Amino acid sequence: MPIPVIADVDTGVDDALALLFLASHPDIDLRAVTCVAGNASLPQVIANTLDVLDAASSRAAVAAGCDRPLIEPARDASGYHGANGIGNLVLPRAARRHDPSHAIEMIRRTIEGSAEPVTLLALAPMTNIALFLRLHPETAAKLERIVIMGGSAGPGNATPVAEFNVWHDPEAAQIVLESGVPTVLYPLDVFSRVVVDEQQHERLRAADTAVTQLATKLLDYQVQLADLPADIESGAKIGDAGTACFLVGAEHFGTSRHLVEVELAPGRSRGQTIIDRRLRPGEDMEHSLESRARPSDVALTVDGPAVSELFVSTLLGAD
Repeated sequence: MPIPVIADVDTGVDDALALLFLASHPDIDLRAVTCVAGNASLPQVIANTLDVLDAASSRAAVAAGCDRPLIEPARDASGYHGANGIGNLVLPRAARRHDPSHAIEMIRRTIEGSAEPVTLLALAPMTNIALFLRLHPETAAKLERIVIMGGSAGPGNATPVAEFNVWHDPEAAQIVLESGVPTVLYPLDVFSRVVVDEQQHERLRAADTAVTQLATKLLDYQVQLADLPADIESGAKIGDAGTACFLVGAEHFGTSRHLVEVELAPGRSRGQTIIDRRLRPGEDMEHSLESRARPSDVALTVDGPAVSELFVSTLLGAD
Protein backbone atom coordinates (compact mmCIF):
# COMPACT_ATOMS: atom_id res chain seq x y z
CA MET A 1 0.00 0.00 0.00
CA PRO A 2 1.41 3.44 -0.92
CA ILE A 3 2.71 5.60 1.91
CA PRO A 4 0.32 8.50 2.63
CA VAL A 5 2.39 11.69 2.65
CA ILE A 6 1.91 15.37 3.42
CA ALA A 7 4.77 17.51 2.09
CA ASP A 8 5.51 20.88 3.67
CA VAL A 9 7.52 22.94 1.18
CA ASP A 10 8.99 26.35 0.34
CA THR A 11 9.17 25.42 -3.32
CA GLY A 12 12.55 26.31 -4.66
CA VAL A 13 14.52 24.34 -7.22
CA ASP A 14 15.10 21.18 -5.18
CA ASP A 15 11.64 21.24 -3.57
CA ALA A 16 10.30 21.18 -7.13
CA LEU A 17 12.42 18.11 -7.87
CA ALA A 18 11.07 16.51 -4.69
CA LEU A 19 7.47 17.21 -5.72
CA LEU A 20 8.08 15.61 -9.12
CA PHE A 21 9.41 12.50 -7.37
CA LEU A 22 6.58 12.37 -4.82
CA ALA A 23 3.97 12.70 -7.55
CA SER A 24 5.64 10.02 -9.70
CA HIS A 25 6.58 7.17 -7.34
CA PRO A 26 3.93 4.40 -7.25
CA ASP A 27 4.57 3.68 -3.57
CA ILE A 28 3.87 7.25 -2.46
CA ASP A 29 0.39 8.70 -2.08
CA LEU A 30 0.89 12.47 -1.99
CA ARG A 31 -2.24 13.57 -0.15
CA ALA A 32 -1.50 17.25 0.46
CA VAL A 33 1.18 19.93 0.05
CA THR A 34 1.45 22.83 2.47
CA CYS A 35 3.43 25.97 1.72
CA VAL A 36 5.61 28.21 3.87
CA ALA A 37 7.88 31.15 3.12
CA GLY A 38 11.54 30.24 2.82
CA ASN A 39 13.24 29.84 -0.55
CA ALA A 40 10.77 32.42 -1.85
CA SER A 41 7.91 34.55 -0.56
CA LEU A 42 4.73 32.70 0.37
CA PRO A 43 2.73 33.83 -2.71
CA GLN A 44 5.61 32.75 -4.97
CA VAL A 45 5.94 29.41 -3.16
CA ILE A 46 2.21 28.74 -3.67
CA ALA A 47 2.42 29.58 -7.38
CA ASN A 48 5.54 27.44 -7.86
CA THR A 49 3.97 24.51 -6.03
CA LEU A 50 0.78 24.56 -8.09
CA ASP A 51 2.71 24.89 -11.35
CA VAL A 52 5.06 21.99 -10.56
CA LEU A 53 2.22 19.72 -9.42
CA ASP A 54 0.34 20.61 -12.61
CA ALA A 55 3.35 19.55 -14.68
CA ALA A 56 3.36 16.26 -12.77
CA SER A 57 -0.41 15.77 -13.28
CA SER A 58 -0.88 15.69 -9.52
CA ARG A 59 -4.12 16.81 -7.92
CA ALA A 60 -2.73 16.85 -4.39
CA ALA A 61 -4.42 19.55 -2.34
CA VAL A 62 -2.34 22.69 -1.75
CA ALA A 63 -2.71 25.13 1.14
CA ALA A 64 -0.95 28.32 2.19
CA GLY A 65 0.71 28.54 5.57
CA CYS A 66 2.99 31.01 7.34
CA ASP A 67 4.64 33.92 5.57
CA ARG A 68 7.39 34.43 8.17
CA PRO A 69 9.15 32.56 11.00
CA LEU A 70 7.76 32.46 14.53
CA ILE A 71 10.09 35.21 15.77
CA GLU A 72 12.50 36.35 13.06
CA PRO A 73 11.53 38.51 10.07
CA ALA A 74 11.21 36.81 6.69
CA ARG A 75 14.48 36.29 4.84
CA ASP A 76 15.24 36.41 1.13
CA ALA A 77 16.83 33.36 -0.52
CA SER A 78 16.53 34.61 -4.11
CA GLY A 79 20.30 34.81 -4.44
CA TYR A 80 20.44 31.02 -4.48
CA HIS A 81 17.17 29.86 -6.02
CA GLY A 82 16.62 32.75 -8.42
CA ALA A 83 14.17 35.63 -8.24
CA ASN A 84 11.12 33.34 -8.51
CA GLY A 85 12.53 30.50 -6.40
CA ILE A 86 12.76 27.98 -9.24
CA GLY A 87 15.83 29.14 -11.09
CA ASN A 88 13.93 31.86 -13.00
CA LEU A 89 12.12 29.21 -15.04
CA VAL A 90 8.81 30.38 -16.48
CA LEU A 91 6.33 27.53 -16.16
CA PRO A 92 2.82 27.25 -17.61
CA ARG A 93 0.40 28.62 -15.03
CA ALA A 94 -1.71 26.04 -13.23
CA ALA A 95 -5.42 26.50 -13.79
CA ARG A 96 -6.43 25.64 -10.23
CA ARG A 97 -6.00 27.70 -7.10
CA HIS A 98 -4.89 26.60 -3.67
CA ASP A 99 -7.35 25.47 -1.02
CA PRO A 100 -8.70 28.36 1.08
CA SER A 101 -7.98 26.59 4.38
CA HIS A 102 -4.76 27.30 6.27
CA ALA A 103 -1.91 24.81 6.03
CA ILE A 104 -2.31 23.89 9.70
CA GLU A 105 -5.95 22.97 9.13
CA MET A 106 -5.09 20.98 6.01
CA ILE A 107 -2.46 19.00 7.90
CA ARG A 108 -4.96 18.26 10.68
CA ARG A 109 -7.76 17.34 8.29
CA THR A 110 -5.55 15.09 6.16
CA ILE A 111 -4.25 13.15 9.17
CA GLU A 112 -7.69 12.79 10.72
CA GLY A 113 -9.17 11.66 7.40
CA SER A 114 -6.58 8.94 6.76
CA ALA A 115 -7.20 5.31 7.63
CA GLU A 116 -3.40 4.78 7.79
CA PRO A 117 -0.81 6.81 9.71
CA VAL A 118 0.51 9.67 7.60
CA THR A 119 4.15 10.63 7.11
CA LEU A 120 4.84 14.36 7.28
CA LEU A 121 7.73 15.34 5.02
CA ALA A 122 9.34 18.63 6.09
CA LEU A 123 11.34 20.17 3.24
CA ALA A 124 11.24 23.78 4.44
CA PRO A 125 11.48 25.95 7.54
CA MET A 126 9.24 24.19 10.06
CA THR A 127 6.94 27.07 11.05
CA ASN A 128 3.74 25.42 9.80
CA ILE A 129 4.60 22.12 11.42
CA ALA A 130 5.54 23.64 14.78
CA LEU A 131 2.24 25.51 14.98
CA PHE A 132 0.32 22.37 14.00
CA LEU A 133 2.06 20.38 16.74
CA ARG A 134 1.22 23.01 19.35
CA LEU A 135 -2.39 23.49 18.24
CA HIS A 136 -3.29 19.83 17.58
CA PRO A 137 -1.10 17.53 19.69
CA GLU A 138 -3.79 14.84 19.77
CA THR A 139 -3.80 14.69 15.97
CA ALA A 140 -0.01 14.87 15.77
CA ALA A 141 0.14 11.72 17.90
CA LYS A 142 -1.46 9.84 14.99
CA LEU A 143 1.43 10.61 12.62
CA GLU A 144 3.68 7.78 11.47
CA ARG A 145 6.70 10.08 11.67
CA ILE A 146 8.14 13.40 10.55
CA VAL A 147 10.99 13.17 8.03
CA ILE A 148 12.96 16.41 8.06
CA MET A 149 15.38 17.92 5.58
CA GLY A 150 17.32 20.03 7.99
CA GLY A 151 20.36 20.46 10.14
CA SER A 152 23.94 19.32 9.88
CA ALA A 153 26.38 17.28 11.94
CA GLY A 154 29.17 19.33 10.35
CA PRO A 155 29.32 22.62 8.42
CA GLY A 156 26.20 24.63 7.65
CA ASN A 157 25.16 26.53 4.55
CA ALA A 158 23.17 29.52 5.83
CA THR A 159 25.97 30.15 8.33
CA PRO A 160 29.23 28.30 9.00
CA VAL A 161 27.34 25.99 11.38
CA ALA A 162 23.62 26.29 10.57
CA GLU A 163 21.60 24.71 7.75
CA PHE A 164 19.07 27.03 6.06
CA ASN A 165 15.75 25.36 7.00
CA VAL A 166 16.64 25.22 10.69
CA TRP A 167 18.38 28.62 10.72
CA HIS A 168 15.36 30.28 9.08
CA ASP A 169 13.15 29.36 12.07
CA PRO A 170 15.19 27.78 14.88
CA GLU A 171 12.36 27.91 17.42
CA ALA A 172 10.06 26.01 15.07
CA ALA A 173 12.71 23.37 14.46
CA GLN A 174 13.22 22.86 18.19
CA ILE A 175 9.47 22.50 18.73
CA VAL A 176 9.34 19.77 16.09
CA LEU A 177 12.39 17.91 17.38
CA GLU A 178 11.16 17.89 20.98
CA SER A 179 7.52 17.12 20.14
CA GLY A 180 7.67 13.42 20.91
CA VAL A 181 6.54 12.48 17.38
CA PRO A 182 9.11 10.09 15.82
CA THR A 183 11.52 12.14 13.72
CA VAL A 184 14.10 11.37 11.05
CA LEU A 185 16.71 14.00 10.23
CA TYR A 186 18.12 14.20 6.70
CA PRO A 187 20.97 16.70 7.23
CA LEU A 188 23.46 18.39 4.91
CA ASP A 189 25.83 15.47 5.51
CA VAL A 190 23.78 13.39 3.04
CA PHE A 191 21.93 16.21 1.27
CA SER A 192 25.05 17.21 -0.63
CA ARG A 193 26.07 13.69 -1.60
CA VAL A 194 23.25 12.67 -3.95
CA VAL A 195 24.18 13.82 -7.43
CA VAL A 196 22.63 13.16 -10.83
CA ASP A 197 25.58 12.48 -13.10
CA GLU A 198 25.87 13.52 -16.73
CA GLN A 199 24.64 10.19 -18.10
CA GLN A 200 21.55 10.19 -15.88
CA HIS A 201 20.93 13.82 -16.77
CA GLU A 202 20.98 12.95 -20.47
CA ARG A 203 18.56 10.06 -19.95
CA LEU A 204 16.09 12.53 -18.47
CA ARG A 205 16.77 15.04 -21.25
CA ALA A 206 16.07 12.41 -23.92
CA ALA A 207 12.68 11.47 -22.45
CA ASP A 208 9.81 13.49 -23.84
CA THR A 209 7.49 13.96 -20.87
CA ALA A 210 6.45 17.02 -18.92
CA VAL A 211 8.02 15.59 -15.76
CA THR A 212 11.42 14.77 -17.25
CA GLN A 213 11.65 18.00 -19.23
CA LEU A 214 10.95 20.09 -16.13
CA ALA A 215 13.37 17.99 -14.08
CA THR A 216 16.06 18.51 -16.73
CA LYS A 217 15.69 22.29 -16.60
CA LEU A 218 15.79 22.30 -12.80
CA LEU A 219 18.88 20.10 -12.80
CA ASP A 220 20.53 22.36 -15.39
CA TYR A 221 20.16 25.17 -12.85
CA GLN A 222 21.58 22.98 -10.08
CA VAL A 223 24.71 22.29 -12.15
CA GLN A 224 25.43 26.03 -12.14
CA LEU A 225 25.36 26.00 -8.33
CA ALA A 226 27.67 23.02 -7.86
CA ASP A 227 29.54 23.25 -4.56
CA LEU A 228 30.33 19.58 -4.13
CA PRO A 229 32.97 17.99 -1.93
CA ALA A 230 36.14 17.08 -3.82
CA ASP A 231 35.41 13.35 -3.53
CA ILE A 232 32.09 13.55 -5.42
CA GLU A 233 31.90 13.56 -9.20
CA SER A 234 30.48 16.66 -10.84
CA GLY A 235 26.79 16.72 -11.55
CA ALA A 236 23.55 18.16 -10.21
CA LYS A 237 22.53 17.83 -6.58
CA ILE A 238 18.92 16.73 -6.13
CA GLY A 239 18.86 18.27 -2.65
CA ASP A 240 15.43 18.05 -1.02
CA ALA A 241 14.43 15.35 -3.48
CA GLY A 242 16.85 13.02 -1.71
CA THR A 243 14.72 13.35 1.42
CA ALA A 244 11.70 12.28 -0.61
CA CYS A 245 13.71 9.31 -1.91
CA PHE A 246 14.42 8.31 1.71
CA LEU A 247 10.73 7.51 2.15
CA VAL A 248 10.98 4.54 -0.24
CA GLY A 249 14.73 3.93 -0.31
CA ALA A 250 15.84 4.00 3.34
CA GLU A 251 18.07 0.97 2.69
CA HIS A 252 20.45 3.27 0.79
CA PHE A 253 21.14 5.35 3.90
CA GLY A 254 23.03 4.73 7.10
CA THR A 255 21.04 6.07 10.04
CA SER A 256 21.78 6.09 13.74
CA ARG A 257 19.92 7.40 16.74
CA HIS A 258 21.21 10.56 18.42
CA LEU A 259 20.03 13.29 20.73
CA VAL A 260 19.40 16.44 18.69
CA GLU A 261 18.64 20.00 19.72
CA VAL A 262 18.81 23.44 18.15
CA GLU A 263 20.92 26.36 19.36
CA LEU A 264 18.46 29.20 20.04
CA ALA A 265 20.75 31.79 21.62
CA PRO A 266 21.55 34.93 19.61
CA GLY A 267 24.89 34.94 17.87
CA ARG A 268 26.75 33.19 15.09
CA SER A 269 25.82 29.71 16.29
CA ARG A 270 22.05 30.40 16.29
CA GLY A 271 20.24 27.72 14.30
CA GLN A 272 23.00 25.12 14.66
CA THR A 273 21.77 21.57 15.16
CA ILE A 274 23.66 19.97 18.01
CA ILE A 275 23.81 16.25 17.22
CA ASP A 276 25.27 14.33 20.13
CA ARG A 277 27.36 11.53 18.60
CA ARG A 278 29.31 10.67 21.73
CA LEU A 279 29.55 6.96 22.40
CA ARG A 280 28.62 7.44 26.03
CA PRO A 281 26.94 10.26 27.96
CA GLY A 282 29.14 13.23 28.63
CA GLU A 283 29.49 15.49 31.62
CA ASP A 284 26.47 17.65 30.88
CA MET A 285 24.60 16.83 34.06
CA GLU A 286 27.71 17.13 36.19
CA HIS A 287 28.17 20.67 34.94
CA SER A 288 24.43 21.44 35.20
CA LEU A 289 24.16 22.16 31.47
CA GLU A 290 20.52 22.31 30.45
CA SER A 291 19.50 20.32 27.39
CA ARG A 292 16.27 20.02 25.41
CA ALA A 293 17.68 17.26 23.24
CA ARG A 294 15.39 14.42 22.16
CA PRO A 295 16.40 11.38 20.11
CA SER A 296 16.02 11.38 16.34
CA ASP A 297 17.12 8.94 13.67
CA VAL A 298 19.82 10.81 11.76
CA ALA A 299 20.99 9.90 8.25
CA LEU A 300 24.76 10.35 8.20
CA THR A 301 25.86 8.16 5.26
CA VAL A 302 24.35 7.49 1.85
CA ASP A 303 24.90 5.43 -1.28
CA GLY A 304 24.61 8.48 -3.52
CA PRO A 305 24.58 6.69 -6.90
CA ALA A 306 21.81 4.32 -5.73
CA VAL A 307 19.63 7.20 -4.57
CA SER A 308 20.20 9.27 -7.70
CA GLU A 309 19.26 6.22 -9.80
CA LEU A 310 16.09 5.77 -7.73
CA PHE A 311 15.23 9.39 -8.42
CA VAL A 312 15.94 9.24 -12.16
CA SER A 313 14.26 5.89 -12.80
CA THR A 314 11.14 7.04 -10.95
CA LEU A 315 10.82 10.15 -13.10
CA LEU A 316 11.47 8.14 -16.26
CA GLY A 317 8.73 5.71 -15.26
CA ALA A 318 6.14 8.43 -14.65
CA ASP A 319 3.20 8.50 -17.01
